[in-house]
Amino acid sequence: MPLSSGQWQKALAAEQLQPVYLLAGDQLLVLEAADALRAQARKLGYSEREVLEVGQHFDWNDLARAAAGMSLFATRRLIDLRLPTGRPGVDGAKAITAFCADPPPDVTLLVTAMEWSSKHDGAWSKKLDASGAMVVFNSPRPDQWGSWLGARLASRGLSATPDAVALLAERVEGNLLAAAQEVDKLAVLHGEGRVDAAEMENLVADSARYDVFKLTDAAFAGDGARALRILAGLRSEGDELLALMGWLVNQLQLALRLANAADFAAQAKAEHLWDSRAQQFRQALRRAPREHWLQCLARASRIDRMVKGREQGNPWQEAERLIAAIAEPRAARALA
Repeated sequence: MPLSSGQWQKALAAEQLQPVYLLAGDQLLVLEAADALRAQARKLGYSEREVLEVGQHFDWNDLARAAAGMSLFATRRLIDLRLPTGRPGVDGAKAITAFCADPPPDVTLLVTAMEWSSKHDGAWSKKLDASGAMVVFNSPRPDQWGSWLGARLASRGLSATPDAVALLAERVEGNLLAAAQEVDKLAVLHGEGRVDAAEMENLVADSARYDVFKLTDAAFAGDGARALRILAGLRSEGDELLALMGWLVNQLQLALRLANAADFAAQAKAEHLWDSRAQQFRQALRRAPREHWLQCLARASRIDRMVKGREQGNPWQEAERLIAAIAEPRAARALA
């Protein structure tokens, strides 16, 4: 029988991994569960991971080769098999079943599937479940949304009154990814502490605040013209530059952590970046060296001092120059 979410948390804390796992269902929940399992694997000495992406022309013999492969450096290995559609086909079902029938010692197979329903279930998944652990992650039911949002807020150092949670639930309308993004935004805009209904209304209903996120997305994507239009719109709507700078500094610090990382992909996963966001930062970092992002961060600090009256200058004009430099590093001379 597939594990429940509560059983999964207990299984995750085990001192020994199962030979095989299938994590299937809602994309956000599956990705976070897979991250947690990989972290536990590292704690238990799984020092090598091989990623197999199942696409149209995937060779299922690669799974057998990965399972049989020897490593001179790792005593424990994790095979990360990504099966987006949840349908391995005839060859894939045979390959997974063969692994389950005779799993190699000190090798764990993690299968993730972002689509799942009763129609996906088959002999291969039943064999996998019998040989290891299977968890299907479904979005919370309407009567579970309050507790799910409360737990999500708590994980970010926040709490909220029942009416504030109800307002947030209404705002995201059952969209799990949107809910996670809103909670992350609340953590930035509100900081730690308790959020009441009035504060929640201000934070989730003010569309101009969300333009701040569109602003940084456009800037790091290299779309300077759009980023500057958004900045002008924020200013015309009376948005406070100080709040905007808080998120911008947050993203510049993230860019620096990625720039300093020896392994970009590993750092992006540690930061819980979606593939599209990770690619956005990867492209941005290719446009300029680490020193450029340090200079941008220093300029952001100067703008913050201007807004607070601790330094002379036009903070909005400096913000325009900073945004232009983020989007188009050749404009960095404007920082001078």
